[in-house]
Amino acid sequence: MSDYAVVNPATGETLATYDTMTDEAVEGAIASAEGAYRAWRDTPVAERAAAVRRVADLHRERRDELAAIIVREMGKPLSAALGEVDFAADITEYYADHAEKITGDSPIDIDGEGTAVIRRSALGVLLGIMPWNFPYYQVARFAAPNLVIGNTILLKHAGQCPESAAAIEKMYQDAGLPAGAYVNLYATNDQAATIIADRRVQGVSVTGSERAGAAVAEVAGRNLKKVALELGGSDPFILLSTDDLDHAVQSAVDARLDNTGQSCNAAKRFIVVDGLYDAFLEKFTAAMAAATVGDPFADDTVLGPLSSLTAAERLAEQVDKAVAQGATLVTGGKRDGAFYPGTVLADVTSDMDAYREEFFGPVGVVYKVADEDEAVRVANDTPFGLGSYVFTTDEAQAARVADKIEAGMVYVNVVLADEPGLPFGGVKRSGTSREMGLLAADEFVNKKLIRIAE
Repeated sequence: MSDYAVVNPATGETLATYDTMTDEAVEGAIASAEGAYRAWRDTPVAERAAAVRRVADLHRERRDELAAIIVREMGKPLSAALGEVDFAADITEYYADHAEKITGDSPIDIDGEGTAVIRRSALGVLLGIMPWNFPYYQVARFAAPNLVIGNTILLKHAGQCPESAAAIEKMYQDAGLPAGAYVNLYATNDQAATIIADRRVQGVSVTGSERAGAAVAEVAGRNLKKVALELGGSDPFILLSTDDLDHAVQSAVDARLDNTGQSCNAAKRFIVVDGLYDAFLEKFTAAMAAATVGDPFADDTVLGPLSSLTAAERLAEQVDKAVAQGATLVTGGKRDGAFYPGTVLADVTSDMDAYREEFFGPVGVVYKVADEDEAVRVANDTPFGLGSYVFTTDEAQAARVADKIEAGMVYVNVVLADEPGLPFGGVKRSGTSREMGLLAADEFVNKKLIRIAE
C-alpha cells in the first residue's frame, strides 16, 4: 500500500493512492525551497503579506471543495470541516495583517550612548511535519507566520491527507508566491530525516504523537537544528461550582466531542467536586450517549468515524483495558467499524493505565474530588500539560487554580474559544513551542541584536 492514500474511514474504501517521492525529487524540493528563500527574504514585507493574504482569500473561495476533501480523508463531520477551513483562513489573514509588527525592530533601552535594537529576520528553509486531525488549521498556523517572516516551507503532511496537502500547495501557488516558497512533499519518514539533516534546512516543526515528536527531535538534535514540538494532551476540565449545571455539562460535551474527540487540546478528564459529581455524571452521560453517530456529510452528525479503522480499534482496546482493570463503563464502548460512540468511564484510579493515557476519540473519564486542592492535584497528575478548563463562579478561585495548573493554556468558564491571536502550546510531554498569536512568529526567526554607537 502507498504511504499516501485517501481511505474513506466511513466506508473503508480506498479512493486514491499517491506515489512517494524519489530521493532525486526530495533533493530538487530542497534546492527549490533554498533558491526561493534567497529572493523571498528580500521581498518587501508588504508584498509577502499581500501574497499570504491572498492565500486566506483562496481558502474562503474554495471553502466547500476544501471541506469535502477532509471529510473523505479523515471523516470530519462536514460542519466541522467547513469551520476548520474558515479558521485556517482567519489564521492566515491574521499574520498578513500583523506582518509589520512581527518583522519590526524592537528597541532596547541601554546604559551607554547610541542605540540597540532586536531585528527579526528569516532563518531559511523550514520543514513542517503535520498531522491528519486538522489538515488545514495545523498547516496554517505553521506556514503563514513563517512565510510572512521570509522563511520558505517544505511540508510533509500525514499519509492519509494527500489531497488536502496538494490543495494547500495549490493555493500558495495560485496566490503568487514564488516557486519553492511552499513545497508539498510526499516523503517517507526516512526521507524526512534526510531533509532535517540537510545543511540547507534550518529547522523543523512537528505536530503529532509523542513517538513522532521524539523521533524528529532526536534527528534534529543530532544535526543541531531548531525543533518545535506540538504533541499530545489529556486536558482536565475542572468543575468546582456553577449556577448553571446544564451549561457546564454542555460545555464539557462540546469540549470532548469536537472533531469526533480527536483533538490534542480536547477536554478528556472531567474532574468534578463531590457536591456536583452525581448530577454532572448523570447529565454528562445522557448527553454523550445522545450524540449522533453517522455519515459525516449528514447535517445532524456530531460524531463521524474516527480517522481510520486502526484508530477506532486502538481506542476500543484502551477502553476495554480500562474496564478490565476495574473502571466502570457508564455508557458507550461499542465500536462499529471505524465509528465509536460517545463513551464515559468512571472509577478510574491511579494504578490503571487509563489514568495517564490520552484517549484520542470520544471518551470522557470522570473523576470525583473532595475540593479545590484535590482537583488541582488530579489535574496535574499527568505526563501532559497542553490545555485546561476551569469552571467556577468564584473569581478568586479561578485565578488561584489557573496559577496552579501545569499547562500551557487555561480557559476559565469557556471552551472552544481559540482565536488566531491566542498562542497555542503546552509544557511537559505536550511540547516545547507556541503556535498562533504573535509568539508563533518568534519560533523560527533570527532575533539579531544591532548595537550602534553615537
